[in-house]
Amino acid sequence: MKNYILFDTIVREALKPFTFTRPVSEIRCGIVTITEKWNRRLHTNCSFKTADYLQVKYPLHKTEDNIYINSSVFPTEEMVSAVEHLPQNTVLQSNTTWIAARAAHLENENELEQMTKIPFSGECKHLEHIWNIFQFNPDEINADFELVTAGRTSQKLNETNRVLCPENVFVEEGAKVNFAIINASEGKVYIGKDAEIWENATIRAPFAMNEHAIVKMSAKIYEGTTIGPYSKVGGEVQNSVIIGYSNKGHDGYLGNSVLGEWCNLGADTNNSNLKNDYSEIKIWNYAVGKFERSGLQFCGLMMGDHSKSAINTMFNTATVVGVCATIYGAGFPRNFIPSFSRGGSQGIEEYRLEKACETAARVYARRHKVFDEVETAILTKIFEETRPNRVF
Repeated sequence: MKNYILFDTIVREALKPFTFTRPVSEIRCGIVTITEKWNRRLHTNCSFKTADYLQVKYPLHKTEDNIYINSSVFPTEEMVSAVEHLPQNTVLQSNTTWIAARAAHLENENELEQMTKIPFSGECKHLEHIWNIFQFNPDEINADFELVTAGRTSQKLNETNRVLCPENVFVEEGAKVNFAIINASEGKVYIGKDAEIWENATIRAPFAMNEHAIVKMSAKIYEGTTIGPYSKVGGEVQNSVIIGYSNKGHDGYLGNSVLGEWCNLGADTNNSNLKNDYSEIKIWNYAVGKFERSGLQFCGLMMGDHSKSAINTMFNTATVVGVCATIYGAGFPRNFIPSFSRGGSQGIEEYRLEKACETAARVYARRHKVFDEVETAILTKIFEETRPNRVF
């Protein structure tokens, strides 16, 4: 029986800060994560080949017959069929991107050079940059909608709601939606199990919210937005992904942005997503350790796990915030904020590891989760790895 492993490639470096705390395939884009896309299409549970310090939380299971899948690649039906039928010691290749390789062992990508290449001519979408997460999100919501809802029947919305094109809306069991306006004429709308949309919220498709997520009263949610599980959202949100367990519970704008898990944006936190001169955006790239041209005109906030902002915080265009950062104070902070930092435009200092872990433990407890030794070890490794970035 074939054994499937999601393999983190060198692109993991460019996808930080989100891959500091998770394998590449655990990034959410669309309704579900890349891991879930592969698991659903392959009808299995893939294991992970990722950074050593993440392997305890995301284990690797190997047999003598393994298919290693590039964890940044989004599966299609055609691609999955090709992966399932790969011969031994071959690699499925789309131009310069490898999709999957069948081998007893694969430790690094260099070993692929010795394997027979099988060309794949179909669509091959994959993450290369952190902004791809929100760029791909509208189309992935629509694609995941078909994957998640095929052969199933939606719960009915009650008549207090105003819905355009209700055939494009799927509501899971236990969801509560009252006095909302939903325009699904331009895409799909997915409302997860036990999710809630409160009164006067206005939503445009494509849109997805996962289990136990909440859209608060009078929120304005524009196309291309995904709200991950157990997240709360208010105010104005456009073309953004909240991976999960994070809150933007108050007024303020979030656009063309990605939030990791366990983040919290204080009341009236806003981000810019367009420069005043409309010029091309530069953004911090962890892989090269500097700002790079992106080719983008619109890009907002990229915030790693466990980071927070105080009330009235302002983020400049294309701000990258690492893991366990706390931002506060008047004015715009710098547009690269290292992990384990605290402060703002008036100055930044190191945020102690012990304090960060104490805060994380309290936040986990609010969601009835335990911040254990495994989580502590992960943050400890990130603290040490990112020490060179904290030159204030």
